[in-house]
Amino acid sequence: MARLEYRLYEEGSSEFPLLYYYDRIERDEIALRFACDYLVKEGSVYEKTSNAVEDGCYVIYVKQAEDEKIVPFWGKPDGALPEGIKLELREYREFTTDYRLVYTFSFADSLEAMLHLSANYLYADGREWNRTSTEIDEDRETFVFYAEPSA
Repeated sequence: MARLEYRLYEEGSSEFPLLYYYDRIERDEIALRFACDYLVKEGSVYEKTSNAVEDGCYVIYVKQAEDEKIVPFWGKPDGALPEGIKLELREYREFTTDYRLVYTFSFADSLEAMLHLSANYLYADGREWNRTSTEIDEDRETFVFYAEPSA
């Protein structure tokens, strides 16, 4: 088990206040979180600026995402899905805040989840999807892969 910290990054500042921490977290989950561009927690959206491996601690630096908002009517992934790590594939479209749910993956294996989360392309709904960003949504207990359909 390891320690993971989320620290607030502010341009021009030499201090990085601690936002959140996890004292006993599996390294597999840390790797999944390192792969995400955004964090949604307690109704706020944060954008990753960088991450680091320090002595005895993993760190993700984030800033408040000014142009991103939570979508209050998106619920948690379907409870009928098998147990495991959930990953939603959502269709990204500019100038909208409601991204259509294309497919929800469920993984029993964190390595399989990591391979999907870090992929440039996923295949679902009969087509290829090109990743635009990824997030961990702690409020809804899922990872999200935002993508545009390939031409």
